[in-house]
Amino acid sequence: MEVRVAMAKTHKYAVSESGDTLELTERPKGGFSLILADGQGSGRAAKQNSNLVVAKAVAMIGEGARDGAVARAVHDVLFAARDGRVSAELLIVSADTATDTLVISRNTACPVLVYANGEATPLPGEAGPIGVRASTKPRIDILPLAIDTVIVGFSDGIWHAGRSYSNQWDTNTLCQLLVQHARDPERLVESVLADALARDQGRPRDDMTVFAVAVSARSEVRRIRRLNASFPI
Repeated sequence: MEVRVAMAKTHKYAVSESGDTLELTERPKGGFSLILADGQGSGRAAKQNSNLVVAKAVAMIGEGARDGAVARAVHDVLFAARDGRVSAELLIVSADTATDTLVISRNTACPVLVYANGEATPLPGEAGPIGVRASTKPRIDILPLAIDTVIVGFSDGIWHAGRSYSNQWDTNTLCQLLVQHARDPERLVESVLADALARDQGRPRDDMTVFAVAVSARSEVRRIRRLNASFPI
């Protein structure tokens, strides 16, 4: 099998720097982790906070720490560094080939969608953001690393798109997009982002980030890893 990752993001209208940080890192025992941090607010201060969160998470994952422990430690770092006055939403999705599992660690009010067995549903429950309460813990979901499984996560700029125009979408609409594009993660994230931008009438009210992790049958005998990215400056 192979795991494909697609990501798309943009910044808040009239703000030059996004407060969302998204990072992909390899796991020392096999697989990778995708880390999304959404810093409180927008602009440079939010970016500094989300960078702090992601940098700590990447370092700990590289040292072999489990995702739940990573989320707790990152919370402690942000809580201490900002005296409990700054929050961040944190989402870690790992394809762990050592255990053949997909691990989703959540400290976010945004839904995380899962496509499996031909259906798309949001994961149940939610967990509060990191950085503001001393006892914050992540919500952990573990799924089998199985072909035709897709996980979609996003920041609240995507989830709240259209709210100012009484046009915010719901999980049913997002699930329909996931079912429609489940076999093409690149088109999936572009469709979600385009819809979110349209709901905000082309002027994003917040930073927007969306990603998809899709497990499929391997199309090549040779195991070649590829990564493509586009960064407008």
